[in-house]
Amino acid sequence: MRVLVRDNNVEQAIRALKKKMQREGIFREMKARRAYEKPSEKRAREKGEAVRRMRKAARKLAVREGLIAGPVKKPRPAAAPRKPQSAA
Repeated sequence: MRVLVRDNNVEQAIRALKKKMQREGIFREMKARRAYEKPSEKRAREKGEAVRRMRKAARKLAVREGLIAGPVKKPRPAAAPRKPQSAA
């Protein structure tokens, strides 16, 4: 994983690195590896994750088919009118 440091701006590079690590799931994996997970706990966790994935897929399908209302989208604010440039 690489992050470019521009103009010696280390803080911005660290924020970008943390964002990439979050997206890749590295923090979640680090937390899971801190302590031993019993096989029975692992099965229960994986089963719960599978149930959540299936519910999410079913919910998306129901929204697509119009059976339930989808999430409410926030209206985007209108852009301010631009001043016309004078031709000089």
